[in-house]
Amino acid sequence: MKIKSLELSCFRNYNSLRMEFSDGVNILYGDNAQGKTNILEAICVGATTKSQKGSKEKEMIQLGQEESHIRMYVNKNDIDHKIDMHLRKGKAKIAAMDGVSIRKSTELYGMVHVISFSPEDLSVIKDGPAQRRRMIDMELCQLDKIYMHELSKYNKLIDQRNSLLKQISGNNSLMDTLFVWDEQLVACGSVIINSRKKFIDNLNELVKPVHERLSGGKESLSLYYEPNTSPEAFMRELKSDREKELILKTTLHGPHRDDLGFYLEENDVRKFGSQGQQRTCALSLKLAEIDMVKEIIKDEPVLLLDDVLSELDRNRQNQLLDSINGIQTIITCTGLEEFVKERLHSDKIYHVVDGTVQAEEN
Repeated sequence: MKIKSLELSCFRNYNSLRMEFSDGVNILYGDNAQGKTNILEAICVGATTKSQKGSKEKEMIQLGQEESHIRMYVNKNDIDHKIDMHLRKGKAKIAAMDGVSIRKSTELYGMVHVISFSPEDLSVIKDGPAQRRRMIDMELCQLDKIYMHELSKYNKLIDQRNSLLKQISGNNSLMDTLFVWDEQLVACGSVIINSRKKFIDNLNELVKPVHERLSGGKESLSLYYEPNTSPEAFMRELKSDREKELILKTTLHGPHRDDLGFYLEENDVRKFGSQGQQRTCALSLKLAEIDMVKEIIKDEPVLLLDDVLSELDRNRQNQLLDSINGIQTIITCTGLEEFVKERLHSDKIYHVVDGTVQAEEN
């Protein structure tokens, strides 16, 4: 799968933009806050309906405008497709594939598989559990439509159940309705727990040899899925902590409280790893993710590298760049560093300045 071109209207700082991409390496360079990351964000929204930064739709619409338009032309299995996405303030977004309206986001997933890597991803290990869950969800939603459906449903159930817990304090007669929400939550949450476990188990097998290579054989990395509960214990724990939940007015058990553990031998990298170890583990995770996606989809994903090269030392840069061979890659950087020009063949180069994009000769 390849992205052929992108058109934007009233998206972030782009009033109007059209640009074409090479099937190989595309470099977007320019100073900070000029709009490089906005292009990658538009690609993510076009591919997945969601921002890789977790931005809300209204935040992506250009200031003073009521809606934004993303149009992306892609090629999959030698067939050209057009993806249209309209973001609207205060209204649901509208999506279409080849001119046909898409009613559910799951209909779009799988058309373009993107893997995004930014400096924030290098901090995923030292950050809180929410960031690690988000990383898992972003990938699983692209790989598994059932997971995406269940996750969306689960998030709505959590919001509704938490709202009910707040209402019960003022109306005790609503207590009898809580069990109905519990049943739905357990059914939906159990699917999520099982899917995450399988995903982490598969990823763990791939990350071990990658990390051994990155560390020169000095370290062995293991990933551990740390579920907040299990499908078997979920309902029992909801019941046992019901009084506590009513006091706190929030749901205390479920996959919305899961975490992912990183261990070098017996040492928890989240707590005891140096910054260098944490970054190496994060890079190992991303490289393993690329390998896993290629294996599952039997195709090459599109790789988005958002100013991440400047955050890595020469050895880690080499490891990352070696992994992109044959993959369509869109890289942002603040300047055409000598390393990039010497180490990386670029098929297209764009200079980004204040919401304008100018193609340059290689």
